Amino acid sequence: MIPRVHKRGKRTLGLVHYLYGPGTHEEHVDPHLVAAWDSLAPDPGRDPQATYTDLQRLLDQPVEALAKSRRPAKHVWHLSVRVAPEDPVLSDEQWGEIARRMVAATGIAPDGDDAACRWAAVRHADDHIHIIATLVREDGRQPRLYNDAGRAQAEARLIEAEYGLKRLNTGDGTAAQRPTSAERHKAARQQRERTPREELRETVRRAVAGATGEEEFFDRLAAAGLLIRRRIAPSGDVLGYTVALPDDRNKDGEPVFYSGTKLAPDLSLPRIRERWSADAAPDPTPGAAPDRQPFPGAGGPAEARRRAATAAWQAVLIIDHGDDAAVAAQIAAAGEVLDALAKTSAAHTRRGLREAAFAFERASRSHVRAERGHDRALRQAARDLVYSGPALGRGEDGATTAMLIDMAFFLVLAAAHWHGKKEHAQQAAAARQAAEHLRAAYRAAAPTPMAVLHQRGRHLAQPLARRQAATVRAAVPHLAEQVLAEPGWYALAATLADVEAAGHDPTALLAQAAARRELGTAESVSDVLVWRLRRMADLPADASATPLIDQGTSGRPASRAAHPAEARADRRRRRR
Repeated sequence: MIPRVHKRGKRTLGLVHYLYGPGTHEEHVDPHLVAAWDSLAPDPGRDPQATYTDLQRLLDQPVEALAKSRRPAKHVWHLSVRVAPEDPVLSDEQWGEIARRMVAATGIAPDGDDAACRWAAVRHADDHIHIIATLVREDGRQPRLYNDAGRAQAEARLIEAEYGLKRLNTGDGTAAQRPTSAERHKAARQQRERTPREELRETVRRAVAGATGEEEFFDRLAAAGLLIRRRIAPSGDVLGYTVALPDDRNKDGEPVFYSGTKLAPDLSLPRIRERWSADAAPDPTPGAAPDRQPFPGAGGPAEARRRAATAAWQAVLIIDHGDDAAVAAQIAAAGEVLDALAKTSAAHTRRGLREAAFAFERASRSHVRAERGHDRALRQAARDLVYSGPALGRGEDGATTAMLIDMAFFLVLAAAHWHGKKEHAQQAAAARQAAEHLRAAYRAAAPTPMAVLHQRGRHLAQPLARRQAATVRAAVPHLAEQVLAEPGWYALAATLADVEAAGHDPTALLAQAAARRELGTAESVSDVLVWRLRRMADLPADASATPLIDQGTSGRPASRAAHPAEARADRRRRRR
């Protein structure tokens, strides 16, 4: 159930006309009262003798009784309450009770208060009601409406439980402001995928990702085509900023500007500056810098993605074991990496990554204050992604994109787990949603590089293939049968051969890769282990870039024997 407090208005009659009228964005069917401050209140929807003006005059009586100098400038209060599409249709009596609970909870008409405000609840659709009230009490005083929206939300959570409705997560006041209904309808008319508020929030977040100073930030906003206004103090210092889309205009033809605060709590200029000041301070996490250099043959987008994968993996370890302030910083910076990755991704992964970044935005903020500085490695990774340029999705940069998405998936799941432990319900849900979008992006990014590894694994010589199967059984005995039965086993076998050829101990490295993080959420354990091993051993992500060195082989290909299940089938056929 979603209660929404709308902007206050000046004209009671105008809102009454809308509530009982045909509707502007959806059809109003059989509009009628379900509850009101007085059981004898006129209902223009069901009583042919009642008029809109009759209801308006009664609602406005306490307002009109005051001297004009004492009347509120905006005296019309408006709350809509909507249930989820999958919820059962409630009766008028149930909606009437919900309306009474809402006006009591918000302070419009507290229980037992005979001098409360006048109000009326109108139903003109199965799934929602509107409550109109006038903000002068019968005793001439104004109601106490502090945090009326928050109190409406809290009451909605109780109603959901009692009525068996879809349960929504309780917010904590750190979410970005939702687009208004007017903004949503305007976007629909203009056939926009998102409202201007949401488009601007995404663009500003991308401009912040990895930026190191104010000038760079504003240059990025301008390069993105936004209209920018800076709020300047008499001293010449910049106090804040507002942005607008060039084609988003009001009825007078003027651009509609939004301040950073109106886009999201962490996009105000003072909050953005916290990131830049932390970048200049000593690193509070000495061991947080990437401990490996990228593969020497990689460059541009591929190198940036390898560095980002390493930074993401280190961030997972900090989220698992760090203190809350450091964890909050890592999660906030993870949002910058996702924004930068979406901005520079190839066409076939762009939508999934954009949706992941958009969803994770909600998970990047909570009441746990981030201690900036701990996030330096991730912020540098975001900067590297932006300045390395767009990836083409082929060769090494396509393969490293799949590697980074795989690492980012576990980073986002770690964030979801941490938020869950802290009972940050909305943030945890947002992180899980982002993880699903990353799954979709991975499915788009991985097939080509994994197909190359798959083919190489199928053509390993039999002795080498058997040795890699033995490595799996020795390193991860509890996972061995699952891994050996997966289609991705061929790619893992080829990777283990590459690891061995590069001079590493494949058994030790595989055990280390499996132990670093849970694998239960992976769709393919083999895929996850492939990317972990290739990153840990500094192997090129694009397997075609490095010829396989077959050690101790007979030279005879084993396209079937490379997979243990197929080898057993071969033996049965030979016995027959």
